[in-house]
Amino acid sequence: MSRATALLVCSAVVTATTAGCSGATGPRSGGAPAYTVTPNSPAAKGSLDSFTWSLYAEPYTLDYALAYDYPPNTVLANVCEQLLRVTPDMKIEPGLAVKYANPDPKTWVYTLRPGVKFHDGSTMTADDVVASLKRHMDPATGSPWGSAFKNVASIKKSGPLEVTIRLSKPDVLLNELMAASPGTVESAAFLAKAGKDYGGPKGKVNCTGPYSLDSWAQGDSLTLKKNTAYWDRSLTPKTDTVTFTFIEDPSARTNAFLSGTADGGYLVPSSSLTQLRNSSKGTVYFGPNTAAADLAVLDFKGPLGDLKVRQALSMALDRKSIVKAAAGGIGIPAKAPAARGAWALAPKKADDYFKALPEPVYDVAAAKKLITEAGATGRKVTLVTSSLAPEISVVANAVQAAGKQIGLDVELKAVAPEAYTSIFVDPGARKGLDLVITNGYDNTPDPLEFYQYLRTGDFGNYGNWSDAEFDAAFDKANAEPDAGRRAELTAELQRIAVRELPIIPLYEAPYSVFLGSRVTGAPTGIAQLYYPWAATIGAAQQ
Repeated sequence: MSRATALLVCSAVVTATTAGCSGATGPRSGGAPAYTVTPNSPAAKGSLDSFTWSLYAEPYTLDYALAYDYPPNTVLANVCEQLLRVTPDMKIEPGLAVKYANPDPKTWVYTLRPGVKFHDGSTMTADDVVASLKRHMDPATGSPWGSAFKNVASIKKSGPLEVTIRLSKPDVLLNELMAASPGTVESAAFLAKAGKDYGGPKGKVNCTGPYSLDSWAQGDSLTLKKNTAYWDRSLTPKTDTVTFTFIEDPSARTNAFLSGTADGGYLVPSSSLTQLRNSSKGTVYFGPNTAAADLAVLDFKGPLGDLKVRQALSMALDRKSIVKAAAGGIGIPAKAPAARGAWALAPKKADDYFKALPEPVYDVAAAKKLITEAGATGRKVTLVTSSLAPEISVVANAVQAAGKQIGLDVELKAVAPEAYTSIFVDPGARKGLDLVITNGYDNTPDPLEFYQYLRTGDFGNYGNWSDAEFDAAFDKANAEPDAGRRAELTAELQRIAVRELPIIPLYEAPYSVFLGSRVTGAPTGIAQLYYPWAATIGAAQQ
């Protein structure tokens, strides 16, 4: 997940033949539908009083320290801000920090933007930054981002508008994550008095973004209102009020788009892509994506602890058919756990790194032989599934069928959407499970971020996989300040991950957004998780 100042790519790489430039086009091979990847939809032509945005699930929190998924971050991107900022075309630019310095490998110094106001009118200071960052490190907070601070020795105010982080060992990734949730700044005074309701439906948040939280009717909707005192005049909101609705059922969500009940939404249901692309009610746009669909191993003490079993399951998967069924034909089979789009740090080098990787093999006979050699014939593997998104069920059924072909008993365990989300934040929710379908993404344009989650003991290492060679290679990469050289070191992590398969790659697809005919101006890519995307949405016509 690393970030570097003024990192520039034209767009995420989404196909085996596309080098990630604005306007990149997906393949038509085998009859697959063509698609174009651009970082932004057409600019707004006027202002709006309001628009309604569809989320596929209600945020479980608006506490920045606990935000670890699409719904909460989609809302918070407009309310709270970070020291650094990710732009729609995957650059890193100054945010609440106007600059940073790295005077020695174990020190990061941030100079803060003067005159920034919180939503309650108070002025942001270094004390607010220190309190906000330290909160991730407090076990009582339970932040999933806590492991990002594992090398932090101290976070201190070093001037009225300056904060210094000192490390126990070099950590380039920590600085880059200042553009994501770990770098979010909240009012220290507000945090001190907010109590347990902070970030919940009964509480509030007090940040610096272009919108503030107006109301949250739990189970129904959430409303933001324009912050008229927002510091960044280039992102003055074009709309006064934004209302979020929560629609879990993909068909109902599609109907909301088509009826105009919802003006737009990210992560368009894959089962409705063709219908929505052919509709006159709006437009589907595809944007840069750092995510790949993967199978994450949750238990290495069971059958999947044997590399031969993991290899066999990978070989038994017909990825091209999965792309057609789960992603509406929009995507490609994945060669590595981290998507090509996650390599926005060094897109040209990424082409060579991915060419050097073996193509995903589909060979049921060879896979069945591996299962026999591993003595795993007839053994049960439990894969969790959910109605949270249609592609989850599609992939789960494909994995179950593949397992049956090679002699593995893949049992599907269906859970409610909220229980599925809990798997990624609560280790207790993983008990009795062997596999989970993930849409693992980088918050930054550096693939090192993704591979940090395979470090021994990392919060995102759901199955507690441990590999000494991998850990040593990660530490070496994370100490390398030069982005190009760091990419080379990250490629080694990628090779180890592909060889050992603690995560089984499935497919990559571009990010998606539907915009109804009356609105435009939205960024199209995954940068929307931290970029104030709602501020740029306005009227499609003057």
